[in-house]
Amino acid sequence: MRSQLIKDGPERSPNRSMLRAIGYTDEDFKKPFVGIANAHSTTTPCNAGLQVLVNRAEAACREVGLVPQTFGTPTVSDAISMGTVGMKYSLVSREVIADAIETVCGAERLDAVLIVGGCDKNMPGAMIAMARLDIPAVFVYGGTIKPGHLDGRDLTIVSAFEAVGQWSQKKITTEELGRIERAACPGAGSCGGMFTANTMSSVIEAMGLSLPHSSTMAAVDEEKADSAAESARVLARAIASNLTPRKIMTRKAFENAIAVVMALGGSTNAVLHLLAIAHSAEVALTLDDFEAIRARVPVLCDLSPSGRYATTDLHRAGGVPQVMKILLEHGVLHGDALTISGKTIAESLVGVASEPPSGQDVIRSWSRPVHAQGHLAILRGNLAEEGSVAKISGLKTIKMTGPARVFESEEESLTAILAGKIRPGDVVVIRHEGPRGGPGMREMLAPTSALMGAGLGESVGLITDGRFSGATHGLVVGHVSPEAATGGLIGLVHEGDSVTVDAEARLLSLNVPEAEISKRRAAWKTPAPRFTRGVLAKYARVVSSASRGAVTDGE
Repeated sequence: MRSQLIKDGPERSPNRSMLRAIGYTDEDFKKPFVGIANAHSTTTPCNAGLQVLVNRAEAACREVGLVPQTFGTPTVSDAISMGTVGMKYSLVSREVIADAIETVCGAERLDAVLIVGGCDKNMPGAMIAMARLDIPAVFVYGGTIKPGHLDGRDLTIVSAFEAVGQWSQKKITTEELGRIERAACPGAGSCGGMFTANTMSSVIEAMGLSLPHSSTMAAVDEEKADSAAESARVLARAIASNLTPRKIMTRKAFENAIAVVMALGGSTNAVLHLLAIAHSAEVALTLDDFEAIRARVPVLCDLSPSGRYATTDLHRAGGVPQVMKILLEHGVLHGDALTISGKTIAESLVGVASEPPSGQDVIRSWSRPVHAQGHLAILRGNLAEEGSVAKISGLKTIKMTGPARVFESEEESLTAILAGKIRPGDVVVIRHEGPRGGPGMREMLAPTSALMGAGLGESVGLITDGRFSGATHGLVVGHVSPEAATGGLIGLVHEGDSVTVDAEARLLSLNVPEAEISKRRAAWKTPAPRFTRGVLAKYARVVSSASRGAVTDGE
């Protein structure tokens, strides 16, 4: 333990001198040193309110005999960089965040860490670092944004993206577009539907590394700050009992997380991030595990983007604990999995009702689900030999065969959509946006939102080796692996080729004779990297396939 290293032996005098310079006393050297990883930033509303939570956690640490040491971690706003070259840095930031937390905690020999984060990559970055470090750790989520309101309807950030598509088709005026943009995000907090941030905060709660109910609290509500303080007290007990993340991040915990994602109707990004977290925790997890759990877990929650309600509505209806209790009662959750409190999942849910509360329709009962099976389907075929991910909840059309409309970047596809060049029955192919080829596996929220806004969400398919925002919906398939940049068949699709997207049969195929495919493969050459210097170049050189979580620290 760091505190032990500081106080023992004359060779530790210089260490103590350095800490005395910032106010440490002899008594402090007898206590556990706890890092508080602070992702506060005014680059995004997701993280703009985190300093309040850090202050409460820091004060609570001192009250329970811990010595807090606060340090910053990077964050970027996906919503602001969306649709630009800046989005290439989003997934990269997951690795940067994990590396930063590991670096500080490792260098300073901290006894434990409390991580405070808000935007999408903060959560998986934190979990990857926790698994690598394996010192007592707890996560504090910054909280969700409250819905915006306009003309009697709730708005989220997706409302603004889809309004662009509506505007391009002259369905709304420029004035109406501006009104939606100004009203969509009313204050601090992460994007308000069951998008990636709220999906991943729910994952962490389901895995037992944050406190019950904390993943769905609103950022600006007092209970959020109270939860941050309680998290510090829980961490103190975990230190005393040497309860470390890898004792919690077991195979059962990952299966619980997947079950909760399915029940919530969560983001496709959960697949990518859970694979990466499992890699760091050295837990065997594959795409096939998601498909197996999907088959036995229904979608219980009617949440945006494919449903009607915001995350604040889920919180009022009982939050993640209510969903977990239903799953536990029906045998699809491991009740004996451990949590950071020292209790098992089953013990943590003792006071939760077995049925959702009456008078609400956000959380459905097991007998009346939103969908009978999970919504994240793993598609394979000659276009995705390693797999791909489709979000199929709420779709009227789940299979389609049509002509490929091929684009080499997100920008090319968006230009065509907004210009009205995509027709019903087309299958849009966006390639060279994968982990290595992008690099960074950008999210295709702008094109998919434009399709929805143009009224093409049910009649046009879209496949990509890039990702999707948790806010995306429609007949879309992402994470296509292998990606175009490494020789995947998606890179050999020609304009007008017949492509089949069949979520029911879990099939993604290019309907071209094998002889023609072989001819195209023989002519294929590895594309030159788009970046040769800096973080994007380094990332592209080491990142794995999306089918393995797009990890950067080993095979």
